[in-house]
Amino acid sequence: MAYSGGIEQQPQRRILRAQTARSFGEPMLDSEVVPSSLVDIAPILRVANEVEAKNPRVAYLCRFYAFEKAHRLDPTSSGRGVRQFKTALLQRLEREDKTTLAGKVKSDAREMQNFYQNYYKEYIQALHADKADRARLARAYQTATVLFDVLKAVNQTEAVPEEILEAHNKVEEKRQIYVPYNILPLDPDSQNQAIMRYPEIQAAVSALRNTRGLPWPNEHKKKINEDILDWLQHMFGFQKDNVANQREHLILLLANVHMRQLPKPDQQPKLDDHALTEVMKKLFKNYKKWCKYLGRKSSLWLPKIQQEVHQRKLLYMGLYLLIWGEAANLRFMPECLCYIYHHMAFELYGMLAGNVSTLTGENVKPAYGGEEEAFLRKVVTPIYDTIAEESLRSRGKSKHSKWRNYDDLNEYFWSVDCFKLGWPMRADAAFFCHHIDERRADKDGEKKPYTGHQWMGKINFVEIRSFSHIFRSFDRMWSFYILCLQAMIIVAWNGSGNLSTVVEGNVFNKVLSIFITAAILKLVQAFLDIILSWKARQCMPMFVKLRYILKAVTAAAWVIILPVTYAYSLKNPPGFAQTLKNWFGNGQRSPSVFFLAVFIYLAPNMLSLLLFLFPFIRRYLERSNYKIIMLMMWWSQPRLYVGRGMHESSFSLFKYTMYWVLLLVSKLAFSYYVEIKPLVGPTKAIMGVHVKTYKWHEFFPHAKSNIGVVIVLWAPIVLVYFMDTQIWYAIFSTIFGGIYGAFRRLGEIRTLEMLRSRFQSLPGAFNACLIPKEKSEKTKKKGLKATFSRKFDEILSKKEEATKFAQLWNEIISSFREEDLINDSEMNLLLVPYKADPGLNVIQWPPFLLASKIPIALDMAKDSNKKDTELKQRISRDTYMRCAVQECYLSFKIIIDNLVMGEREKKVIKDIFSIIDEHVEKDNLITELNMSALSNLYDQAVVLIKYLLENKSEDKDEVAIVLLNIVEIVTRDIMEDEAPSLLESSHGGSDGIDEGMAPLDRQYKLFGALNFPVTSETDAWKEKIKRLQLLLTEKESAMDVPSNLEARRRISFFSNSLFMDMPPAPKVRNMLSFSVLTPYYKEDVTFSIDNLEKENEDGVSILFYLQKIFPDEWKNFLERVKCSEEELRTTAELQEKLCLWASYRGQTLTKTVRGMMYYRKALELQAFLDMAKDEDLMQGYKTAESNSAEQGERSLMVQCQAVADMKFTYVVSCQQYGVDKRSGEARAKDILKLMRTYPSLRIAYIDEVEETIKDKYAGSSKGKSKKMVEKVYYSALVKVASPAKRSDSSEPVQNLDQIIYRIKLPGPALLGEGKPENQNHAIIFTRGEGLQAIDMNQDNYLEEAFKMRNLLQEFLKKHDGVRNPTILGLREHIFTGSVSSLAWFMSNQETSFVTIGQRLLANPLKVRFHYGHPDVFDRLFHLTRGGVSKASKVINLSEDIFAGYNSTLREGNVTHHEYIQVGKGRDVGLNQISMFEAKIANGNGEQTMSRDIYRLGHRFDFFRMLSCYFTTVGFYFSTLMSVLTVYVFLYGRLYLVLSGLEEELRTERAIRDNKPLQVALASQSVVQIGLLMALPMIMEIGLERGFRNALSDFILMQFQLAPVFFTFSLGTKTHYYGRTLLHGGAEYRGTGRGFVVFHAKFAENYRLYSRSHFTKGIELMLLLLVYNIFGHSYKGVAAYVLITLSMWFLVGTWLFAPFFFNPSGFEWQKIIDDWNDWNKWISNHGGIGVSPDKSWESWWEKEQEHLHSSGMRGIIVEILLALRFFLYQYGLVYHLSITKKTQSFLVYGISWLVIFFVLFLTKVASLGKRRFSTNFQLLFRLIKGLIFLALLSIFITLLALPHMTFQDVIVVILAFMPTGWGILLIAQACKPLIQRIGIWSSVRTLACVYEIVMGLLLFTPVAFLAWFPFVSDFQTRMLFNQAFSRGLQISRILGGPKKDRSSNNKE
Repeated sequence: MAYSGGIEQQPQRRILRAQTARSFGEPMLDSEVVPSSLVDIAPILRVANEVEAKNPRVAYLCRFYAFEKAHRLDPTSSGRGVRQFKTALLQRLEREDKTTLAGKVKSDAREMQNFYQNYYKEYIQALHADKADRARLARAYQTATVLFDVLKAVNQTEAVPEEILEAHNKVEEKRQIYVPYNILPLDPDSQNQAIMRYPEIQAAVSALRNTRGLPWPNEHKKKINEDILDWLQHMFGFQKDNVANQREHLILLLANVHMRQLPKPDQQPKLDDHALTEVMKKLFKNYKKWCKYLGRKSSLWLPKIQQEVHQRKLLYMGLYLLIWGEAANLRFMPECLCYIYHHMAFELYGMLAGNVSTLTGENVKPAYGGEEEAFLRKVVTPIYDTIAEESLRSRGKSKHSKWRNYDDLNEYFWSVDCFKLGWPMRADAAFFCHHIDERRADKDGEKKPYTGHQWMGKINFVEIRSFSHIFRSFDRMWSFYILCLQAMIIVAWNGSGNLSTVVEGNVFNKVLSIFITAAILKLVQAFLDIILSWKARQCMPMFVKLRYILKAVTAAAWVIILPVTYAYSLKNPPGFAQTLKNWFGNGQRSPSVFFLAVFIYLAPNMLSLLLFLFPFIRRYLERSNYKIIMLMMWWSQPRLYVGRGMHESSFSLFKYTMYWVLLLVSKLAFSYYVEIKPLVGPTKAIMGVHVKTYKWHEFFPHAKSNIGVVIVLWAPIVLVYFMDTQIWYAIFSTIFGGIYGAFRRLGEIRTLEMLRSRFQSLPGAFNACLIPKEKSEKTKKKGLKATFSRKFDEILSKKEEATKFAQLWNEIISSFREEDLINDSEMNLLLVPYKADPGLNVIQWPPFLLASKIPIALDMAKDSNKKDTELKQRISRDTYMRCAVQECYLSFKIIIDNLVMGEREKKVIKDIFSIIDEHVEKDNLITELNMSALSNLYDQAVVLIKYLLENKSEDKDEVAIVLLNIVEIVTRDIMEDEAPSLLESSHGGSDGIDEGMAPLDRQYKLFGALNFPVTSETDAWKEKIKRLQLLLTEKESAMDVPSNLEARRRISFFSNSLFMDMPPAPKVRNMLSFSVLTPYYKEDVTFSIDNLEKENEDGVSILFYLQKIFPDEWKNFLERVKCSEEELRTTAELQEKLCLWASYRGQTLTKTVRGMMYYRKALELQAFLDMAKDEDLMQGYKTAESNSAEQGERSLMVQCQAVADMKFTYVVSCQQYGVDKRSGEARAKDILKLMRTYPSLRIAYIDEVEETIKDKYAGSSKGKSKKMVEKVYYSALVKVASPAKRSDSSEPVQNLDQIIYRIKLPGPALLGEGKPENQNHAIIFTRGEGLQAIDMNQDNYLEEAFKMRNLLQEFLKKHDGVRNPTILGLREHIFTGSVSSLAWFMSNQETSFVTIGQRLLANPLKVRFHYGHPDVFDRLFHLTRGGVSKASKVINLSEDIFAGYNSTLREGNVTHHEYIQVGKGRDVGLNQISMFEAKIANGNGEQTMSRDIYRLGHRFDFFRMLSCYFTTVGFYFSTLMSVLTVYVFLYGRLYLVLSGLEEELRTERAIRDNKPLQVALASQSVVQIGLLMALPMIMEIGLERGFRNALSDFILMQFQLAPVFFTFSLGTKTHYYGRTLLHGGAEYRGTGRGFVVFHAKFAENYRLYSRSHFTKGIELMLLLLVYNIFGHSYKGVAAYVLITLSMWFLVGTWLFAPFFFNPSGFEWQKIIDDWNDWNKWISNHGGIGVSPDKSWESWWEKEQEHLHSSGMRGIIVEILLALRFFLYQYGLVYHLSITKKTQSFLVYGISWLVIFFVLFLTKVASLGKRRFSTNFQLLFRLIKGLIFLALLSIFITLLALPHMTFQDVIVVILAFMPTGWGILLIAQACKPLIQRIGIWSSVRTLACVYEIVMGLLLFTPVAFLAWFPFVSDFQTRMLFNQAFSRGLQISRILGGPKKDRSSNNKE
């Protein structure tokens, strides 16, 4: 969700009274649970909590002081919740007063004085002496200040001692300096902090502090370290916190760009000029373009004196950022900001130049200058108020044409007229003028008076609900298709139908008539332009109006000229042409005139074609501001600020043109040869037949050529012709996307097997991609050869590089362990030694590659039979075996050498090893030594390693024995007594002399002197022993390491990505800086333990569910926390770990934050590898981390953290955090925990505070001021300071959030769509040049975070040779696919879109936009062009894609990169998925009528426009057309069947066996069952996981009813897209992020799908039934069966899919519960306050809401569509056995009389019920009985006399039921009229009857199936098959715990 919905959906933003009272006193956050009007007392309560442990009385006094202050702040308790808060606090004070008075000795004043003095000594002085970290000092100063305030309040009777006052003055002075900071501590005392020691930071700070020559105001007092921004604040009235925020922003921006400019010299005291220019160029590119566009000189004048240029540039940049930082909602209006900046920069220039005002004669001053908050009040607020008023008018429901959205208001500043606004801005300007209705309504006179101006109306574009937008925006495409269709029909109709006949004179002449059609289409377009732009006419410039008129006039002229000249060109003109000739004079035939007319008509198109071929010329012309060029371009398209110069390079143009040429040729050839040409013959035959007898009353019996039949035959074909490009697009995108993917090396490593085979080159690839190259190292050029193969050096032999690889690789493996993807033993097998071993001259691979190699090598040696060469070959063939053998040997050598101390033994061992080495050198090891004894040696070695691992002193003797065994085996068995030195040394003897029974202490003990236990046991030694043990003992082949599927996927993708093409990594200090921004609203932060253990109705808790879905990760978790499942609940710490484990597997904020904070971890590690010297590197990152505390600010790790701070910021915009915190919500506590866990995390929120203001005008007329409470809004940023490094245990640590910045807003931030507004308020707190937008349901991985600096380098490359990227697209991995089959379908569908789909969109099609997160934006580009999303209410419902549109229209470039991925969660239940798809379809409906789509459709060249259409709104329109095809086909058949035409013509081929129609309907079926989705899906799975997997997945999906899911989803898209375009009603639909799959009740499903699926499904079912009963044509033909089967499948799916995909949908008990629930719902009365899910009546009223705001056009269309239901009755009444012999119209009339009679009877009955049921009960029942008997007798008479059959009964139902529904639809559309007549309650009753019938129709089959238990089993298996295959037993989930509980009960 991530946000609230804007104005009318604003949540209840208040602290509930009960909450405030109750929450006070909770230990953790009680100081925060404060009413918003009393926020100033929160710091006092914090101090009270902090000192409570040391001195409860002082804490009491603090709280008492807080109470007094609260009373002073709000004496009347008028603020919300204040009275309850004061009462709760008073109650607590009464309790504490008693307890704290007990042991009191001194007075309160003395107590406070003593405490203050002690605090000052113990903390402030001690901390200073200790050089404590800044955060602790800042906290101490804040606490001391509060304590002094309390002391003063307590000390009212006596004076405060002098020493305390002196201490307080020092404290106060320091407190001003030690304010909480964000990234840069800019106070004088913090100069030694690591980040402030960077020369680039120092240079930027000193440049900003150069205020030489700035004219300060006379009254200004100079302060320390004042800078340029302080001067701007004084002059223009910006807010203090805004200045602080932008100061840091600007410093970091300049320093980061400066770092990249040059290699790092020793010192750089001066800011680099290039860096300054680069930032300025980016910031002001849009502003300069705006000035040029409007023909104004920019206000950026630089002085001639070089020394002042720096300062002036900084002033200009600072001014822009300060305006932007305080602009609030105006940030969505970039050109409005340009306007404000233009005037303020001009004033700035005037002040610096010392200009004198002509009016006052004094120096120029800003128009809105000086006092505090002047800029906010006088500049931002008036414009904000206008936005707010317009937004209020919209209310999300009114027509777009009735209010101005953000785009309208911004586009006012695209014309020179904007300067009429003036500066200072005129309050009576047209821009601020309200709507006329609003002015009339304003009777209180508070708002602005009527100024004579009209409401400006829409600007440049009007968003009107109409399907005509599809044609208007993409008119070139539709014209092309219509002309092609006309030409193909002409060619097929005339002559043989072969394409060669085109050149024949007669056919050619007829084909030329397409130009007349083209002229007519142009005229339609011209009229549409005028009609749809009518409401924007007031603001439209004269030249645009003139263009519209001239376009219409010329189009009309051509519509006359072309037909007339054409008529004169024909030899024997047909009827109409001859008539034209007669009108204009029957002159000579002259074809040349027509050709000339066509040539002139085509001239502009020829020019366009020329410009199309040379895009660089087109770019130049569109960007040009020369008048003559503007005049030339004026005719082709109106001049607009955006959408100019968007054309790509010639090569890109060639690529996408070739793509579309191939596609269109295929599509047109197919259409011609398969659909059009074969239908021509049958059509001609039908036109020749004359039909005489009809089965109904035919209104046009003498119509020629059976025109109705021809229309019925051709309509589906024509619809499919317009729709099937989408199918061709799917086919071509699959082929091209697959080829592109293969060339990008996707899926080269997709299994562990492949990873093993490529692992040797992995370290080389690793270092090539992820380790920065030194300047001396040349990067290889990439050519064609590099595309096919990339070779990397083996680098594990180079020590430094091997170490870097080991550090990164091991961190990745450790992160896998922390995430519980692998267990401890798997981790050990995957790790590489951290430190290079100097004694080992061999490559040390991870043990999982070497596992079981040693035992195998031993067996091979044993069986070698002295064949040395053969064994050598076998070992050499397996590189890993060779390495394992060598490493074991060398490690053993080192270990023995370390262990053995005695000289004699050392000599023996040295001899042994030298003999072996000699044999190895001579290549005769096997022939000379006996290998069969190796297994004994191996056993002893394993025992020795075991002792070494345990390292216990009591084992020393055992070790000596083992060593003796080893020596004996080697010398006696293997060498067969080759080692002489040992033979010489007997156990007891010395030099062969017998010492006899020598004393024990003189006996020589072999291996007596051992270095055991190893005292200097380092990490490296432990690692070596452990590794050797793994090599020796890991006998199981580690083929399955890691065993977890997710770990395999991640490790494979990461390894694969290193072989893909990515930019080389820069050093961290040289990389581009970036931020991540996540909008968050009210979703889960962390699962609580209650949440996890709470069971749903099936007895399933979230925890139980997760344990079953992730069994291996659950085991790994228990192993990591070293406890059993039962012990988890024993301590709070373990419980918290459990909650985190579960939260990391849900879609929670905790998961997202952990993922994003990997960026920081990665940067710290990469900075370490960049900065570490050789010895640091060899010691490793872990050592550096642990040593950092001892070395302070100078330590390497602190420097790494500083550089990470400069490069990365993470801001989560928790919109409600302030409100949640003050109401003690668990969410706020969880967010606080997150900040404690990740100190560099920043939380931004909108703070709503009630402030008391004096209102002079309120109250009495005498002008007495009265205090009023007003809501004030702030944008706030908070952090939690990192915990102190050397924490004194006695110090009470209270880690609460600190406010860093608090910037006042002009009003509520949420005026438009919630999420973009939430992002917009927080964007000012982001930093850097890149901005990654991340949603709340995303995840990230450490290994992917390592590639971020490579990705950011893409911003510096021109990807198409024309422009640098402005948005970098990333691929996503959908991590929710394993939950259920639906989640699997959804994840496959989504995966194919975010990979193969977007790959193709970015290249070659060049139309990739922004489809939601995780794309990375060029931050400076977007912050000067309206931000990272658009926010207008409703029209920007799909806010993300508009950022892509905006970027493209403003000459941006969107690319897509697949070497990096981010995780994303998706919805998992059918209802969630449907709501998500409804939201997307709604969004596409709104996009269709948006200005962005219109501009892209007109400004792109033809082929790029096609790409844009078919990949955005065209996909939804094609889907709509595919459903429309079914309707058109069936209604056409209904017409043929009921009129009797089918029977008359059934011998004709067109009716009997119509091949083209079969093909057309087959095409529709392809769309219907989701094959469009399946093709790219199969290709992508094939590429990345192998085609065998792809095929098996595809087959499995069919078994799991994927076609049912896709057919159902087709209905969702169609319904919501169509309804949005017709009536509106688009809204944000929160789908929730839950993942326990629950059972949805029948009534819930009915509410959700009734209108989108059920009514449509029943309508199609009626059509098919009528066709089956009366149709004759296709019976018995296989094609007919298949066609109608596809339609029956559609009907069945739309009616029953929600029940198939509903967990426990066929469980009998659930069916009974659902039935009761549905009955209750349908019978409940509605009314005010009754929600739609409680009553059918409320729901029914809500379902029609969209009609209220639809407007006349929508109502008329709705009525016209409803008329189709009357066709049934008209046709079927003539098919009754009574009426078969007559076709009189009277029959139809009588049928209506019957309907009115029945309706009259029901009305009488309902009236009677109301009037008579109480007083005349008997009479009323008698009347009812008589009516019933009368109806029964009529029915019996009908059966008896005219022999009415059972079929007639069915026909009557089929005839009259649709009519009733049609009447209902019309009544709903005309609701106001019906209500006035007074029959609305009857309509409601009739509707209720229909709903009950529909409900029964749906419920009965489901209930019937539920009788059979196997149906439920089958459904469970089908729904959860994915989870089954991963060990999930749903039977246990859905039934297990219940059984357990019942058995417990029995016990």
